[in-house]
Amino acid sequence: MDQLLVLVLLLWSSGLQAEGQQDSTESVRLVGGDSRCAGTLELKHQGHWRPADVSDWNLKVAAVLCRELDCGSAVSIEQREESSERPVWWINPDCVQSGSALRECARSDTSSSILNLTCSDSVRLVGGTRLCSGRLEVKSNQSNQWWSSVCEADFDLQDAEVVCRELGCGAPSVLQGALYGEVEAPMWTKEFQCGGNESALLDCRSSGSDRNTCSPGKAVGLTCSEPDAVRLVGGDSRCAGTLEVKHQGHWRPMVSDWNLKVAAVACRELDCGSAVSVEQREESSERPVWWIYSDCVQSRSDLRECATSITSTSILNLTCSDSVRLVGGTRLCSGRLEVKSNQSNQWWSSVCEADFDLQDAEVVCRELGCGAPSVLQGALYGEVEAPMWTKEFQCGGNESALLDCRSSGSDRNTCSPGKAVGLTCSEPDAVRLVGGDRRCAGTLEVKHHGHWRPVMDYYWILKKAAVVCRELDCGSAVSVEEREESSERPVWRINSDCVQSGSALRECAESTRSTSILNLTCSAPSSAPPSDLIIRAVVLPLTLLLVNVALYFYCKASRGQKPGRRENMELDDYNPGVPAAEEEGAQGAE
Repeated sequence: MDQLLVLVLLLWSSGLQAEGQQDSTESVRLVGGDSRCAGTLELKHQGHWRPADVSDWNLKVAAVLCRELDCGSAVSIEQREESSERPVWWINPDCVQSGSALRECARSDTSSSILNLTCSDSVRLVGGTRLCSGRLEVKSNQSNQWWSSVCEADFDLQDAEVVCRELGCGAPSVLQGALYGEVEAPMWTKEFQCGGNESALLDCRSSGSDRNTCSPGKAVGLTCSEPDAVRLVGGDSRCAGTLEVKHQGHWRPMVSDWNLKVAAVACRELDCGSAVSVEQREESSERPVWWIYSDCVQSRSDLRECATSITSTSILNLTCSDSVRLVGGTRLCSGRLEVKSNQSNQWWSSVCEADFDLQDAEVVCRELGCGAPSVLQGALYGEVEAPMWTKEFQCGGNESALLDCRSSGSDRNTCSPGKAVGLTCSEPDAVRLVGGDRRCAGTLEVKHHGHWRPVMDYYWILKKAAVVCRELDCGSAVSVEEREESSERPVWRINSDCVQSGSALRECAESTRSTSILNLTCSAPSSAPPSDLIIRAVVLPLTLLLVNVALYFYCKASRGQKPGRRENMELDDYNPGVPAAEEEGAQGAE
């Protein structure tokens, strides 16, 4: 009887597991597209098929869904607006990225916004740091239950061009075995023979014979370049202007809560120099824009992977330096100096210490929006094997850009190891407390790309405020307080994680509007200024001496005596602890 009960329980349990698996695999679908891996996303939850509203999704989140559908890589994600609202499932992206199933992350809602998603059907790149890199895997048809790696000997550059195009990426840049880890999964058994113009890898011809073996470490690893998807328009150079991102075939301006540290990522992707300023510009009416999540960008994802479609009146303007940058430093105003002579060059060059002096450094610091140079020394920020700049800079110190300076006519052939210029510029005078009863108390203001603005109160705590007090040389944080104003005005929001990572305040400033203003009180500076020390060391002892002398003469006068010559001489080695009048009185009594 007991054995029969156990058997029944096992059968019931296995039935529930099978039902759960079936429910999981049949609860998500893409409908209305050209294949089962493209179309409108629908989710079956609580017995109802409804479209999904994922208004703040990006390609990185969509990649999770493509895996759940057993499709390939995420190619595009787009919001489609319908004429009226209807019941939908709203899917929380953070929940999805934490590894939970879609139905666990759904809540009932109404919306007119519907998600269209395209995943690749039969190819994907896995194990890479970005969507356009990884180990190549292929699935021959949707009835297969597995993905197969491809042997390096069966794959060439023309095949790679087809894969990169199929995944919505740029041209192939690296093709090499075992770049993204070796694998014991099945291997594709035929050689691909693409012409290079096919729209999908499985449209290509393949060899008739099967390959039986593939040497270890020879599974194809592929890196496609990122598509030409980021640009700055309307500025004075290609490294300044309104930031636009091309995503799903559309160039749109970008909006975000960026600060200079995040903007530095965009400058690198544009192959420009250091980030100089980032600012929100308000327009008169809303239009479609891409919202770019700063956390996604800082995780080393590409801008297009982090884009979500919204409408906004706010547009992002970005200025990067054209031809100089500081790399490897802990702050934007420090690092190893690199120079790019013109935009047709494909590389940045380090500068030899012998070809660079303080006047040259003043120009660089000014060009990067930093303060005066404070440290200039070779190998401060690591040595490098990159190309070296071959001419000596001869700046007067007042030029607006380093490449405006004269340079020597002759080229330098060598530069001693450890002599690549490392430069630290001081932070610009960009933080102050105003309106208080002393220098170290009042409303906190930050100067960023030319504007002094107050800082909004955004969950500030004393630990965060202590960083500001140190930057102001004002000792410790005593109190932090929120003050509400009657109307909104432009303010800086300071990212606390950015500040506590050791970055300067101006690097962490994000432009916004608020009625909430931050008041901060720091203790007095940790060390007294020289004038205080002089008062304590000279004036106070002199005052004590004069008081004691006055007491001496007072005592003499009260007894009707005049001080003699001997008594005046005794003042020279007078002991303040025992008044001379009392000492003489004691001797007379004896």
